[in-house]
Amino acid sequence: MAAQEGQYAVKRMCRALQVSRNGYYAWRGRPVSRRAQANELLLEQIQEEFQASRRTYGSPRIHAALRRKGAHCGRHRIVRLMRLHGITATSRRRRFPHTTQRNARAIAAPNLLWQDFSSPAPNRKWVSDITYIDTAQGWLYLAAVMDLFSRRVVGWAMADHTQTSLVQEAFEMALLQRQPDPGLLHHSDQGSQYTSEAYQSILRTHHCSVSMSRVGNCYDNAAIESFFGTLKTECAHQRYATRAQARTAIFEYIEIWYNRRRLHSALHYTSPAEFEHIPRH
Repeated sequence: MAAQEGQYAVKRMCRALQVSRNGYYAWRGRPVSRRAQANELLLEQIQEEFQASRRTYGSPRIHAALRRKGAHCGRHRIVRLMRLHGITATSRRRRFPHTTQRNARAIAAPNLLWQDFSSPAPNRKWVSDITYIDTAQGWLYLAAVMDLFSRRVVGWAMADHTQTSLVQEAFEMALLQRQPDPGLLHHSDQGSQYTSEAYQSILRTHHCSVSMSRVGNCYDNAAIESFFGTLKTECAHQRYATRAQARTAIFEYIEIWYNRRRLHSALHYTSPAEFEHIPRH
């Protein structure tokens, strides 16, 4: 009734709802309860974190973000307030062009990773893959290299093709940034880009152990598949007008948001950059 006072007369609403005017005005005159005041404050904090996350955080990450700032609140309470006020994270849109093209004559490496996505230290295990980004000018392809220790994207490259040079550029960026010691485990699918002599030569030069997923088993490279899914949910969920526009958005997403600020559930709700700097004994 209070929300409709500007549109309907109080007398008319009381008659329709069969309540007394005296009772309504008595209710209006009561002070706001402490619980209601606390909910209003918490809702403001939730909305602030939701906007700061680019409207991508659901209740678990909102809860973690608020706890990091010293707020004392239960996750169920956050769930209830988000549901009540229609605060919903962006949902994933699915389209699936093929990015893995095998060379039947190439010899694939064995699966050394075997779905063990943990790593005791940085630059021990890297995973790599290619995905696609939708633009009005055609597909833009993204190759990425992820360090399994922190889930940080340590190398990436974009192009309008899926030739071997695309994955080479991503791997060379990772090498330049991280300078891994010999013995790095490099895992990928059996795509022709990764089994090519040019790419395998780079891996040999840097004394990498080569691991490849089994045919048709996306779970063998689930960590980077998960990253691509997150990117498409939070950043590339719409069709970009141009490839240049997509490049700018993806660069900003990876380097500014994902690597440095986004809270990762597998890292106890810290960002990849923050996780790498946690003191360890």
